[in-house]
Amino acid sequence: MLAEPELDPRRLTLDRALAEAVRARVAAGRQAGVDAEALALREAMRGLGPSEIAVARAVLGRLDAATGAPLAIWGTAAQVLAADRYGLGGRLATRPDDALAAVRQGGRALMDLTSSNAWFGRLLAEPALRIVGALPDDASALPRALLVQQAQPGPTGHDRTFWATDSGLSPGRIVATLSDAGLAATPLIEAGGLKLFVLAGYVQAEDGRLHGAPGTLSGVIGAAPIF
Repeated sequence: MLAEPELDPRRLTLDRALAEAVRARVAAGRQAGVDAEALALREAMRGLGPSEIAVARAVLGRLDAATGAPLAIWGTAAQVLAADRYGLGGRLATRPDDALAAVRQGGRALMDLTSSNAWFGRLLAEPALRIVGALPDDASALPRALLVQQAQPGPTGHDRTFWATDSGLSPGRIVATLSDAGLAATPLIEAGGLKLFVLAGYVQAEDGRLHGAPGTLSGVIGAAPIF
């Protein structure tokens, strides 16, 4: 005869508490602003170990998907990263134009960084669209996909800024020029005659250190928190 399994009362209590916390958190909605959301996320994970952080990020990422703006996804790397962070609820976009159109309509888009498409250059002409996140978002790896939204990201205390230019100088020369101006830059991608760099810290678009930076068409196109 089959024996009915015995439930662990303590574990069941914890699981019920978790389920109730998820219900309450979904009902509470999001923080007001992408930078406030990042600060709240850091505080929520304070004191957790690496394995606990991984679990918390998965849960909180799916809460973000449930309470945040609709998510469009363009690119293979973005699909993998979005599934890991947000689950499988995002809508796949066949072209960068479709993903950016979703942002213009009030959604957000996680988009690949690839040398085959310089979609990020359009943000130079559309200041309403900003990079507000980057995955992976830990300090040990460079981003492979960027999150775009109609929002102006603010400083969170541990950030990286994205700066694009059409300069024909080599990435090394550009890095050296920015370094002379007091900015620490790392090349990220080249596509369609444009180069994208990561600047250490939170750098405002009107920062005086960028005056005279290489390129006819250049500028800050957003910033993202690092966790």
